[in-house]
Amino acid sequence: MLRVMGIHLDPSLAYIDGTNRVLDEQTTLSRIEVVQSKVGVTNITPITNLDRVGIDVCSVTRKNAARGANSVYSGKGVNDKQSRISALMEAIERCLAESPGNNADTQELHSEKENIIDSYLNLKKQETVLNPNELILQGAMSLNTPLEWMWGKDLFTDEEILVPANAVYHPYEPPAGSNRLFRSETNGLAAGSCMEEAVLHGLLEVVERDAYSIAEYTKNTGKKILLSEQDGVPYQLYKKFTDAGVDVHLWLLPTDSDMHVVLAAVDDVVLKYPTLLLIGAGAHLDPSVAVNRALTEAAQSRLVQIHGSRKNSERDEIQLRVGYNAIKNINRHWYRSKAETTTLDELEKQASKKPYNNIQMLLKKIAPTSARAIIVNLSRPSINIPVIRAIIPTYEICALDSTRFGPRVRNHMKLGRGARWKKKQ
Repeated sequence: MLRVMGIHLDPSLAYIDGTNRVLDEQTTLSRIEVVQSKVGVTNITPITNLDRVGIDVCSVTRKNAARGANSVYSGKGVNDKQSRISALMEAIERCLAESPGNNADTQELHSEKENIIDSYLNLKKQETVLNPNELILQGAMSLNTPLEWMWGKDLFTDEEILVPANAVYHPYEPPAGSNRLFRSETNGLAAGSCMEEAVLHGLLEVVERDAYSIAEYTKNTGKKILLSEQDGVPYQLYKKFTDAGVDVHLWLLPTDSDMHVVLAAVDDVVLKYPTLLLIGAGAHLDPSVAVNRALTEAAQSRLVQIHGSRKNSERDEIQLRVGYNAIKNINRHWYRSKAETTTLDELEKQASKKPYNNIQMLLKKIAPTSARAIIVNLSRPSINIPVIRAIIPTYEICALDSTRFGPRVRNHMKLGRGARWKKKQ
């Protein structure tokens, strides 16, 4: 039985039949609504009707979000309840990821153990410590550099391990006497109706971002997934896009972990706005779930763009000046028509009916490419929703932060899978 900082992961816990949820949607939503005021949620707004696609998306506001953090979050789902759960869960994640001294909504601590400021070399004399250079930095860092550290659990060894707080908190401001490693982000931050769900969701997100980063830089987008009516919900979501005049290119990304990581690249061929050339991604042991997540996230990306377009961001203005055809050409690897294809029937369903078993299966798939899979528990006793940060050292994130370009991307490019490597020679 795994234990994450005193919280066990229960092997007997099972999903509701026919779902990937331990609790039904209404029970989950009710539990979240009880605590939403504790994390500063002030507004919940369905925004589905802003877009003609019609996939449910909800927006949530936390007016007291820390400086440097977003205050508006969005959630998606195959129905309204799922989109509300998704948006509220993200608000809870973001609140509990803020460091206690930087959080206006809760000062409650997530651990009885105090954070430590010291160097890796000093700490490793007595403790198990993650080498910060395994987190993909802009450049190698001296191991004598003082950093802020906090406690997590390595799921491979079941031992406590110190990790840089910069890899956990978001936003992150180093305390006096310590240093920053990189710009903080939210990769691997996850909540769930139980700890098992949170851990699984966090690990899956890190795997997803790794596969996306490698595909983006190698231009090897894998196989196109062809859907048919017999595929059920994935096909129904797909049809919502195509019936609205939005083309969908659905990719099964190559992975080192033999995981189902799916990316949906959408193209509004009616409006032909460069700002609506968007993607959504999802990872899961069940390929149908991965497709659902990719498609609903693509719908969310559209609505976030439409909802926020009134602000006329600098990025939007640049894209509009460059134009639809040029932006699509830059990203042509996602929109190409010729590719090897596959179907959902051809993809193995590797998911179990128990979240614990899914975690174990996922760890087996991660093991060949990373020596550690670390979970930091950010949950608060008064907020009965588990929140964690998952960290898989050496896994890539350069598609989201181009300054953090790691060895796994370089190795794939050296294998001749992309054009960028040749240009750098």
